[in-house]
This record gives sequence, structure tokens and C-alpha cells, in this order.
Amino acid sequence: MTHVPIIGAGLAGSEAAWQCARRGLSVELHEMRPVRNTPAHQTADFAELVCSNSLKSESENTAPWLLKEEMRRAGSLLIGIARDCAVPAGHALAVDRAAFSAKVTEVISSEPLIQIRREEVTEIPEGEITVVATGPLTSDALSQEIARLSGSSHLYFYDSISPIVEADSIDMSKVYLAARYDKGTADYINCPMAKQEYDCFYDALISAESVEAKEWEKLNYFEACLPIEEIARRGRDTLRFGPMKPVGLKDPRTGKPPYAVVQLRQENLRADSYNLVGFQNHLKFGEQARVLRLIPGLENARFPRFGQIHRNTYINSPALLTPTLQMREHPDVLLAGQICGVEGYVESIATGMLAGLHAVAIASGETPVAPPRATALGSLMHYITNADAKKFQPANITFDLLPPLETRIRDRQVRRRMQCELALAELDPWLADVLNVASPLASSRP
Repeated sequence: MTHVPIIGAGLAGSEAAWQCARRGLSVELHEMRPVRNTPAHQTADFAELVCSNSLKSESENTAPWLLKEEMRRAGSLLIGIARDCAVPAGHALAVDRAAFSAKVTEVISSEPLIQIRREEVTEIPEGEITVVATGPLTSDALSQEIARLSGSSHLYFYDSISPIVEADSIDMSKVYLAARYDKGTADYINCPMAKQEYDCFYDALISAESVEAKEWEKLNYFEACLPIEEIARRGRDTLRFGPMKPVGLKDPRTGKPPYAVVQLRQENLRADSYNLVGFQNHLKFGEQARVLRLIPGLENARFPRFGQIHRNTYINSPALLTPTLQMREHPDVLLAGQICGVEGYVESIATGMLAGLHAVAIASGETPVAPPRATALGSLMHYITNADAKKFQPANITFDLLPPLETRIRDRQVRRRMQCELALAELDPWLADVLNVASPLASSRP
């Protein structure tokens, strides 16, 4: 029986391990927590979500929906568990993060073909099919090993975590429930601001004291996940066109959108805590408490977790990886998750799923085949392996990554619906071939 080491039991590693095991491969899943913790994780559970608890839109014919729909059809374990652990979040798929990671840990731990090793890995096995899914917080020792294999220095950026507020400390008389444009159910708590309140908050935010960077740190933020104070410094109204955008959030008490709004999203099934959407920051904890309590409804807020910042490591994928996530110079080594140059929970799970499927193909003596270019999965792989290596930055799935239709369609909704239909039509034959490759191995399961 083929033996596959998988390094890292985060979103990508857990998904990859399950995809391999369910097709008859013996998996050795390495996770360094709790033997060695990271600056961001709080538990030793697999697939812990350290930032938001949202897996983005479930609205049909959106890019995040398309990616999840492709993964559902491919049999993703974690996407299924996410639905089982969902909390109200309007048109988005958000989860109770504790329940989600606990369930993933339970399922993976009970799989007889997966052997779990709680230890730090510092070397990548030579000559073995190996999946490296150590995520954005890869240890220094393993980062150096990856750099050795790649023959080039690895890249990095800094990412931030949003604060969480206890639900019973929110003054509900000053807020209202609504989803943007009334899409889905009214599951978000909205803290409205008048112009004077916004100006007061803005002035306090940009003057607040940040955590001092160490001398060796270069704060190279990822553009799609900037700390809120960095966004604010780009202009007084920048927040009103970003995380505090009031458009589509009409206040039922006035019949009009507020000047600015802060949205709170339910954090768990008990609904006893909410996270501040888009409010990742790098401020000192005391400063966060002072500034965030200027938000209407949060004057007496209690924060079980403040915003934080941590290093996210990723490789220069266009220079190093093939579209099947194999290293060009070491084809038995596959990389998955944020370390391979994708951004986002769903995207990380997707690469783990693909790495698992490709590992099965390699073990079966077959040549792995990347998903069709027209699919969300294929477009994501195309981007991370064909982008400009000199300017590469991680990416979420968007329609910009998908190839344009042969016929120009002016109506955006019609165009996106047709792109989704084309993607799913091309996905199914590819899936049939991929699953057929795995079937002989599955017969060896005990």
C-alpha cells in the first residue's frame, strides 16, 4: 500500500489526507500543534479558523459559490462539514469555528488509514509522494527546507485577525439587524454611524498606537487583507467605501442608509459572540478597546479576542509549481493551502482536495491532470502557476480569474450565470476521469 506523508493538518492538509485515505492510500498526517504552537492558533484541533469564520457567499452564480459547488461535486469533506456547522450569516456560509474544527478533527482521527503524528517536521522526505500543507504560519525550520528545495528565497506577507465582541455586551437599542441589499436573512448586526460619529472614530483610529514591529520585520501587508488603520490612512472616506460601506444597509428606523456602518457577524452557534467584519488591525490591545468602544452599540463592549497580526508565508508559485501543484524540480512533492499562493479558507481547502487527488493519481502510476481552465478550480490553478512571478501575490477566487466567454455578454448577471454553467459542464467529465483513476486503490481499503 502506498504511503503518503502529509505535513500540516490545517484546512488543506486535512482535506488532502481524507481524499487520499478514502481512495485507499495510507496517510501519515503530521501536525506540530500542540508540541509547538503558532502565534495565531489557539487550539490543537485540525482545520482551525484563525481569522474570520466566513467561507464567503452562497449566492448562486457568484465566484465563491461556484468554487464551493465544484468542490461539493468533487466530494470535499470540509465543505460538507462547514454546512453542518453553519451559523446564520445572510447569504454567506459562516461556521461555528470551534464546532467546525472539532468535527474535522473527529472525522480525520477516526479514519483507519490516517496515522496522526503530533510533531514538528523539519525535513521533506526524499523520493516519497509528499503533500506540504503547512499554511501561512510554516515554522522557520520547514520554511528553510522549502527554500532549499525550491532553490530560491520564499516570499511572505503579513495578515491580520479581526476582533470578537461578546454578544451580551452589545447595546441592541443602538443597532439593527440587516443583510446587505436584503440578500438572505437579516443575520448581521449593524452599528450605524452619523457623520460626526464617523469623524470621531476616524480621528481616534488613525492616531491610535500600533504594535511596534521588530527590527527584522518588514510589514509587507497583503493588499486584500489590510489592517483597518492602514486603509484609513489612505483617505478620510476610504473606510466608507470599504469595510464600513453603508450601501444596501438601510436603517429601518430612518428608512435610509447610515453615513457609515460597522457589521458584526455571528461567531458561533450559541450566538454569544460576534466578530467585527473587516476590522483586522495591528493596534495595541488597550488602544483597540478605546477606539472600538466609539462604535455605536459597543460603548460597553467586552472583547474576548482583540485583533492581531501574524506572518503569512507563501512560495513564488508561478516559478515553482505546475498546475497540478507539483514542484517543477521535485514532482513527488505537492504544495497545498495558503503556502502555495492562494488566499482564503475555501481556496485553501480546494488546493488540499486537488493535492490529495493528484497524489492518488501519482501513486496509481497515472499522470495528474489539472481541472479544466473554465472551472473555478482550474482558473485558480492557472493563476497561481501562470501569474507574473516578479509581481506575484496570493489570490482569492474571482470571475477575473476565469477565462472570458467566446461571445461578449454585456449583462453581468447573465454573463456570470453562463460562466458558471460552462464551468460546471466542463467539471463533470474531468471529475469522472479523476475518480476512475482512484477506484482500483479504493478496493484495498480494510
